[in-house]
Amino acid sequence: MTLHDDAVLVLKGYEGQEELRQAYLDHLSAHPDGMWKSCTAGHVTASALVVDPEGGRVLLTLHRKLRMWLQMGGHCEPGDPTLASAARREAAEESGIEGLTLLPGGPVTLDRHAIPAPCNWHLDVQYAALAPAGSVAAISDESLDLRWFRYDEVAEVADASVVRLLDATRARLSV
Repeated sequence: MTLHDDAVLVLKGYEGQEELRQAYLDHLSAHPDGMWKSCTAGHVTASALVVDPEGGRVLLTLHRKLRMWLQMGGHCEPGDPTLASAARREAAEESGIEGLTLLPGGPVTLDRHAIPAPCNWHLDVQYAALAPAGSVAAISDESLDLRWFRYDEVAEVADASVVRLLDATRARLSV
């Protein structure tokens, strides 16, 4: 199975955000290269909100290019067998935390956002990743900063898409 096929299966099984989910499926149907950065009509990306449920906090990165506090994530790579593995890989690379486990149940939310040309759109499939107890984060080259925020602090520093992802994650965690 290819990463493209996995993405289609994941999206077909995703419940919620029906209009956006269908837009992702239509994009992948129209663009065989829709998983890759080279697709200028937009491409699917994978991200994960790193969560410490015991501490009631999330790890956000101050993105080097966008200068915004965001969850970890980015482009899929040819070696990624699944969207979930791409999200976990990105989260581990950008957080420096080994042993992250994705929250069961597949993607938490979807978010489509415009980006500068030539790519135009990111069709982000968003997961949540649980940090092992005692995790120590390490800043990557893609970040200006990396910081843990209490759940109630996120809305003060991040945009609405991150707040939606946190709210959906907390609902799935039942906290």
